[in-house]
Amino acid sequence: MTIPSEPQRRFPDAREDVEKSDRVPGTPQTLHPSYRLAFSDADFLTRDELRPVRLQLELLKTEMALAERGIASTVVMFGSARIHDPADGPADGPAAGPAGGLGRYYEEAREFARLCTLRAMATGNREGVVCTGGGPGIMEAGSRGAAEAGGVSISLNIVLPHEQYPNVYGTPDLSFNFHYFAIRKMHFLMRARAIAVFPGGFGTLDELFEVLTLVQSGRMRRLPILLFGEPFWEKVIDWQALVEAGTIAPEDPGLVTFVDTPARAVELIEAWPAP
Repeated sequence: MTIPSEPQRRFPDAREDVEKSDRVPGTPQTLHPSYRLAFSDADFLTRDELRPVRLQLELLKTEMALAERGIASTVVMFGSARIHDPADGPADGPAAGPAGGLGRYYEEAREFARLCTLRAMATGNREGVVCTGGGPGIMEAGSRGAAEAGGVSISLNIVLPHEQYPNVYGTPDLSFNFHYFAIRKMHFLMRARAIAVFPGGFGTLDELFEVLTLVQSGRMRRLPILLFGEPFWEKVIDWQALVEAGTIAPEDPGLVTFVDTPARAVELIEAWPAP
């Protein structure tokens, strides 16, 4: 059986043209920004008018990379960047570290990610791959648990003034960086098989309610939305008050499931009916 070769390239490779443009003689014409190839001109690509193109590029870059790795589904982990490893001692802020009573969730997130990754590895890292926001705190715990299991994890970082920088445990070729929150959120959910939410602040609440809105409105197929730390969530969100006010339906609180151990969370994910 003869394996067909790749078709001969009819037009020049774009990268070759970039290299050729860099080697032209320096003249007033070639040194002027107008002479740069449009797709390699950072000043041009960062103009306000090019926002639609940048949105498309952020969607495509990560999508193409995940597709090339054959990753079909993910287990997404949300949670505070301020909940640190208890072994490191108290961190800054009243809610961070073991002093704030939330430190144990770092270890729970780490173990949950480890268990999920063992199952993902059994599929060749195609199904149920751990996906986090890539930063510190709960995100670090997720990346760390995956690494300790010997598997991979996806990190969806975003440029922020503080708190957000890649943790050292994320898989390097699956660590991405975003400018647009909207595109980052799409990638969190496009392959999600389950959502695990640990205690967190504004960012975590934003991510949780985005998922709930999409599922409640029928814009996203229902999936396990697992909340670690029932006492925290019952204190932060008065689900019954929303029902009594008529702003959500009586059955809507049932979209979330409280879990108290990583093992139980994995059981619920495994038992969820296939779509």
